[in-house]
Amino acid sequence: MTRLEKLYNEKVVPELQKEYGYTSSMEIPRMVKISLNIGLGAASQNSKLIDAAVEELTAIAGQKAVVTLAKKSIAQFKLREGMPVGCRVTLRDDAMWDFYDKLVSFALPRVRDFRGIPDRGFDGRGNFTLGIKEHTIFPELEIDRVELVKGMNVTVTTTAKTDKEGKTLLDLLGMPFKK
Repeated sequence: MTRLEKLYNEKVVPELQKEYGYTSSMEIPRMVKISLNIGLGAASQNSKLIDAAVEELTAIAGQKAVVTLAKKSIAQFKLREGMPVGCRVTLRDDAMWDFYDKLVSFALPRVRDFRGIPDRGFDGRGNFTLGIKEHTIFPELEIDRVELVKGMNVTVTTTAKTDKEGKTLLDLLGMPFKK
């Protein structure tokens, strides 16, 4: 059991139960998975970008990243169906808890002029998506070896039914939202 999972079981669950008055332990919101995604439109011209992105995302996540392919051909972007356009990885269980701990404790505080995360990223069902402009904030990457600084999306999927419940869950787990 990871440090953050232990915190969830010992402190977050009773607090959520007290605040929202859940009668069953199955009603209490929890994190299900974290999805990481890097989109590279320029990869249609340069295939080495995809290889580097997969390698870097694998280092960040600790799990092998999968290349995503274009679903449609778009002539204006010189894109054909089946061409690589990005990479993604989905984390669950211990890998998810470890990544979330690393994101909140190490990566986000390394963002320049960090003032907190806006809470606009909720989807109406308690899931939160965060856009990161520079993937170099993660300590696993050697900045000297990175050719192109890439952005990435981090989506935290929860079992919360509303955005308020999801925000409370992530807030109690240490997500640094703007006050």
